[in-house]
Formats: sequence, structure tokens, C-alpha cells
Amino acid sequence: MKGFYPKPEADHLFQSLINNLTWQEESIWLFGRWVKVPRLMCWYGDPNARYTYSKVEHIPLPWTPELVGIRQRLEKTCGHSFNSVLANLYRDGNDSMGCHADNEKELGFNPVITSVSFGDNRRFRLIHNTSKYCIDLDLEHGDLVVMAGSLQNHWRHSVPKTKRFKTQRINLTFRQVLKDEDKGEKEQEV
Repeated sequence: MKGFYPKPEADHLFQSLINNLTWQEESIWLFGRWVKVPRLMCWYGDPNARYTYSKVEHIPLPWTPELVGIRQRLEKTCGHSFNSVLANLYRDGNDSMGCHADNEKELGFNPVITSVSFGDNRRFRLIHNTSKYCIDLDLEHGDLVVMAGSLQNHWRHSVPKTKRFKTQRINLTFRQVLKDEDKGEKEQEV
């Protein structure tokens, strides 16, 4: 959804998020070794919204007022509740997100994941697992993307590096992390 946040509101949120979130460098387990993640990130959410990927457990930081406001607006728009958000800060065109699917067990089957962007525009790429068909979306300041249904089962997504001059971009991906007792129920619903 283009312009989900109008420019003045998006500008305010971008500055607030840059200055108030606890950005950190992280390493993940990839291809049998620890690799530095090519962007800064942080994980916020409800106390039980622990999330593990690439052998790294993310324990949520407490919600900030800005993140609560964004979450409430997304929940109202999408008709879905979220208990956590992964914040990514792309410092320039060298920072990226590798091709992946958000298909961890903690997210359940066919998760709903909303992604809102602030700052410089960047390419968001979807690649079909079988046909390799590629869809490129240029996400701009204040844009919203909703990934739902079977998308995570059939498509992977990335934010590729670019040689073009890029300034900072923040991407927030809100999701519902399941409690251990709910994971089995979600799998049985299939």
C-alpha cells in the first residue's frame, strides 16, 4: 500500500525510530559458520514473543510508544494481532537482507507479516520457489506490504544490495510469534 503513512508522519516516525530504538549488530549461523548480518537490527515485543532463526534467539525488548502506535494502526488495518516486531536499519546500499522465507515454526502455518518502510526507497524482491519468477517492488517512505496466506510456503523475499547511492532506511516487520503450546495447534489446522 503506497503512502500508508503520509510524508509528515513518516518523517516524524523515521527520526523517532532512528533515535530511540536499540540498534545492534548481530551475527547469524549461515552455511556452517557465523556471519555478520549486513544491517543493524533490534527485536521488540510482548515478553513471551521469543523468536529464533539461524541459531540466534531473540528476546524481545519492551515496546516503545512509537512501536505501539504503529502496531495498533496495522492491527486495525489488517484485522490481525501482532505481538512482536523485527526492526531493520539499512545504513546504505551495501546493507541488505538475503533471500529467505519467514517459515519458522514459531510463526505457525501461513503467517501474516506486515512490513512498513521509512526513509530511503529500496527494492523488495519476491522469488517463486519453483518457477523462479521474480517480482520487484520499490518500497518508499511510508509504504506498507502485507505478506499473508501461503506466500511464505511458495515464495522467498529479499532486499538486495545496490550500487546506487542510498541513505538510511528502516523496515519494521510485525508478526505474531506463537507460544509453545500454540505451535502444535497451528500445525494441526493445516
